[in-house]
Amino acid sequence: MENRINFQKKFQIEVENIKKSSKKATLLFHVCCGPCFTIPYELLKDYFDITIIYNNSNIYPKQEHDRRLAELKTYLSEIGANIKIIETNYDNDTYNLDLEPRKDDKEGHERCRICFNKRLKEGFGYAAKHQFDYFGTVMTISRYKNAQDINKIGEKLQKEYPTVKWLYADFKKNDGYEKSLIIIKEHEMYFQEYCGCKYSYEAYQKKLESK
Repeated sequence: MENRINFQKKFQIEVENIKKSSKKATLLFHVCCGPCFTIPYELLKDYFDITIIYNNSNIYPKQEHDRRLAELKTYLSEIGANIKIIETNYDNDTYNLDLEPRKDDKEGHERCRICFNKRLKEGFGYAAKHQFDYFGTVMTISRYKNAQDINKIGEKLQKEYPTVKWLYADFKKNDGYEKSLIIIKEHEMYFQEYCGCKYSYEAYQKKLESK
């Protein structure tokens, strides 16, 4: 059996180290939607100077990509969070070239790991170029995403970008996911019914048709 690591404990250790400093650490934070940002923001805001990177060309179709971005912006406005968002160009066709060979994979398998790696690598590159202290992602808040996979990819990529620290986390821990649902309901947020990619969208459509 795989030796599972408590990445949220590693997150807490990192936060304790930052507390000892006289200033917040700069964090480039990958965010895929408003709902996923809720609890991570609550855990990060006191210790990090956050900049969001919205590099999600995986999300299909474009209307969905734009809707999730708009919902994120609305949420930031509602909570009074003055956070800069870096928006990368949307190019789903090019993005899917690496995913298409694994189109028949079930969600949570190799296709997803390829997708995680693509977005995290792009984020790390931006963070290194712009001299951020840390890079991290909201994705571990999801019950459907493997925090072990995400953090191991981040750990590996950190070796390619040694000037930037990977922010270990498993935001679903300590009832993080359940707490996020409360905030989502309070703000009447749009909460998507599928992960985001073309293949999860197609699976979702088939599920609807079978009802």
